[in-house]
Amino acid sequence: MSGREKEWPFVEHCKGVNGLDKVILREPRGCSAEVYLYGAQVTSWKNEHGEELLFVSSKAVFKPPKAIRGGIPLCFPQFGSQGSLEQHGFARNRFWTIDLDPPQLAISSSNKAFVDLILKPSEEDGKIWPHRYEFRLRVSLGAGGELMLTSRIRNTNTDGKPFTFTFAYHTYFAVTDISEVRVEGLETLDYLDNLKDRERFTEQGDAITFESEVNKVYLSTPTKIAILDHERKRTYELRKDGLPDAVVWNPWDKKAKAIPDFGYDEYKRMLCVEAACVEKPITLRPGEEWKGRQELSTVPSSYCSGQLDPLKVLKGG
Repeated sequence: MSGREKEWPFVEHCKGVNGLDKVILREPRGCSAEVYLYGAQVTSWKNEHGEELLFVSSKAVFKPPKAIRGGIPLCFPQFGSQGSLEQHGFARNRFWTIDLDPPQLAISSSNKAFVDLILKPSEEDGKIWPHRYEFRLRVSLGAGGELMLTSRIRNTNTDGKPFTFTFAYHTYFAVTDISEVRVEGLETLDYLDNLKDRERFTEQGDAITFESEVNKVYLSTPTKIAILDHERKRTYELRKDGLPDAVVWNPWDKKAKAIPDFGYDEYKRMLCVEAACVEKPITLRPGEEWKGRQELSTVPSSYCSGQLDPLKVLKGG
């Protein structure tokens, strides 16, 4: 190993917006990711050219208790408003700590760009969700620029009670023009339409494209989904494990104007495709652990020349 490799700052602890603590992960090729301890939220993921791959609103508020608008918020223990808790639960607006004693995870020994975070319930949290748990999150940046998030949630109740939760990685992808984006891998599947009281429908299109507000929960989804950004000739590949659902969301113009921490025209430059477990909540008995994983990567897309490379992506080619 060269001296340069030894000195390479794979993990840097520093201050972010408004003095909030954050961790920067870097790979020698130039890829990077940033994770705030507030919410354990990834707010940046850049490729080797320094191009930002995640969307964060220009009006995002980096000030507790407000959640950060963009990046990858963690929805736990409740997705959306389907329950007694605040929208998307409380994990995204709590301060997490660095986990100095993480459980062993299968990870390449050459991968040094990672951080382990942990969240445990406070007394205040116990009043609104009376359960004890450990939520451990590993955020890792691969040598090829892949961004990996692995969540482990354990029931540590001592009263013998199980608990139930829903979950999502609420990923905001940066896109060039939403009207030139399509999603592959969810066609022909059933979905719950949140704009129509969660009524169940079957997707009819060859691929999902966007011309109005969308808020759908696709069910029994494949482990790989592709998001094609035609303008940039880039395809995002989302791989997931332990997360059977996929949420697709874009607020479009009217809803965007009603969201105070969202720019009026910013809906054109973002798309949420979220690895999730929403339809059938997860129940853990004391001592049981759930694991959910998401990996994001990019591949060049030559769709404009008529070659639909993402089909190869979806089929693992």
